[in-house]
Amino acid sequence: MPRRGDCPPESAARRGGVPRKDITMTATRTPTIGFVGLGHMGGAMAARLLADGYPVYGTSRTRQRAQRLESSGLRWRDTPREVAEAAEVVLTSVPDDAALNAVASGDDGILAGLAARKTWVEMSTVSPQASRELARLAAARSATMLDAPVSGSVPQAHTGTLTIMVGGDEIGYARVEPVLRELGRPTRVGANGQGLALKLAINTSLAAQMIALSEGLLLAERSGVDRKLAVQLMTDSPIGSPMLKARAPLVLDLPEGAWFDVNLMQKDLTLALDAGRRLGIPLLTAGIADEVLTLARALGYGHRDLAAVFEVLEQATTPPVAEHGIQTPES
Repeated sequence: MPRRGDCPPESAARRGGVPRKDITMTATRTPTIGFVGLGHMGGAMAARLLADGYPVYGTSRTRQRAQRLESSGLRWRDTPREVAEAAEVVLTSVPDDAALNAVASGDDGILAGLAARKTWVEMSTVSPQASRELARLAAARSATMLDAPVSGSVPQAHTGTLTIMVGGDEIGYARVEPVLRELGRPTRVGANGQGLALKLAINTSLAAQMIALSEGLLLAERSGVDRKLAVQLMTDSPIGSPMLKARAPLVLDLPEGAWFDVNLMQKDLTLALDAGRRLGIPLLTAGIADEVLTLARALGYGHRDLAAVFEVLEQATTPPVAEHGIQTPES
């Protein structure tokens, strides 16, 4: 059987006698993918699509990030515009609003290369208003832009088990749903910006969960309970969400590499707090989490995984005094 991408779009259109614009709407043909932003998450998603046989064009701030992907078949392009010109479906994964605007705008940006009937799937976590504005600019070019942030980290990107929340045009979503299903479980939740709103809601909870686990663990340990035993029983209890279970080993042995670092989580909390102010919602736990992450960055944990909040709270607390017969680790 032929691999995905063996037949270029032009030859497929000639053989079937069908205009290329109709071919791109069919679910039986593999679209050409463009990927802008090949960092930890973007690179993992691009690798997944390459392994599944998709033809993938890509670019990133530095080509060094793409070397392993190029050895797996990635076709490098020097600018986001060139990626958009080469691909039918463009995916982006960048850190923040500023980075998104940088890859989207200008003569070398995605919008400059986004032709009619192409689809841009923006998978970063950025502000809903920035996404809606770019969707408007894409529509002015008769193209479609969807916001499709993901919940999950690099391991889920590699295994294709991300949760993907999509906001935007229903027809545009149907066009790219098969591609997104290679990466995880996509669900269209509504109009442009609403996928991002849901992602910010999720990350607000994730930060609060991680801090609550760390507080509880510190309470148990300072009361004399073995740390490993406490982590095991806490994550086996009703509070043991999939996120806490996955990060439990990182709490016990914080790695140098991060699945999702403190800086990025605080960026998402800032977006959530801004959205809360716009909507008149007092996001109390998000505000407390933001304070904890500010402390984490001050202590040098900005690029460490979110699980570092346990060490942050540990450093920020006063060593306990043994009393009532409780044997603390320090006593």
